[in-house]
Amino acid sequence: MIEKYLKGEERIVLALRSLYSKYGYLPYKMNKFEEYDLYAKNKDFLVSDGIITFTDIGGKLLALKPDVTLSIIKNASDEKGAKNKVYYSENVYRISGATREYKEIMQTGLECIGDLTLYDTYEVISLAGKSLGAISNDYVLEISHMGIISALLDKISSNEKFANEAIECIEKKSTHTIKAVCAEYGISKEDTEALCDFCALHGTPSHVISKLENMDVSQEFSACVEELKSIDALLRDDEGYDKIQIDFSLLNDMNYYNGIAINGFVNGVCECVLFGGRYDKLLDKMGKGCEGVGFAVYTDLLTSLDNSTSAYDVDTLVIYSKETDASVLKKTVEKLVSEGKSVSAQMVEPQKLRFKEKIEI
Repeated sequence: MIEKYLKGEERIVLALRSLYSKYGYLPYKMNKFEEYDLYAKNKDFLVSDGIITFTDIGGKLLALKPDVTLSIIKNASDEKGAKNKVYYSENVYRISGATREYKEIMQTGLECIGDLTLYDTYEVISLAGKSLGAISNDYVLEISHMGIISALLDKISSNEKFANEAIECIEKKSTHTIKAVCAEYGISKEDTEALCDFCALHGTPSHVISKLENMDVSQEFSACVEELKSIDALLRDDEGYDKIQIDFSLLNDMNYYNGIAINGFVNGVCECVLFGGRYDKLLDKMGKGCEGVGFAVYTDLLTSLDNSTSAYDVDTLVIYSKETDASVLKKTVEKLVSEGKSVSAQMVEPQKLRFKEKIEI
């Protein structure tokens, strides 16, 4: 009954929290702010470079949190063999890409940190798909693998500048630009063609993996392909498997991310609503001797999907006057509420109030 009065994005958050709890993820709650140094040392990891700071009464520089993952990592235990499995619903504070103004953004997500296995990576990807399914039946979950991309670029050239430019081309799926970049750095015709073929690689997991298995690159490359293949085998039985695509233009910051990367899209929202992946490099940088994988759902983007919102603000408008007996008014309102209706008692009809029926007493 309570869900009837929740907004669409609030119902989604409730559904996601219930979903994550079923798989053993515990709620994580943090303060609105952290010490600024935590974010300053990991600025490249943050989606936005704008951080709102202030000085507390003790002179310590604090920041309104622009990210949740960094705080979770900071407080994660290093218990050997154990995993920190948490979920959260938190507001973060960032500069909006659209308006270039600071914005309060609601995120709901999960993190799995510790000694990870193949199953843990599968579980997080599976929960990402289930999360999108809780939002809409019309969605796409895109998967990439940073290790595959790194291994291919390492085989072609050890020039870091070339790798950075090639990555930009892969993100844009621009084979024409890749050919120009390869020519500039003296890359062989064979490697140029391989990189162009890789750039165009996109589609169902079975299609893409079969193409990757035919590429003779390196042992590291083959190991990453085998991991992707093993994860795909586990995902095949999941509901919504037909909504999964592999797309290597999905690239996260390679200074922090490694392995699997995921993005999620739903029909009706022009932006990515789910973002995440494996971030062992970030954990290593923060001095944690473990591995991590997770994702965040940008629930603030989902307001446009609230198709369930009623066409009315209240079911019943009750009009009364100063002379109306208060006990009669009370009984009228309580009777309507007991029938499951929402009621607004007013002395005049508000101009902007939308209602199904009107009762005058």
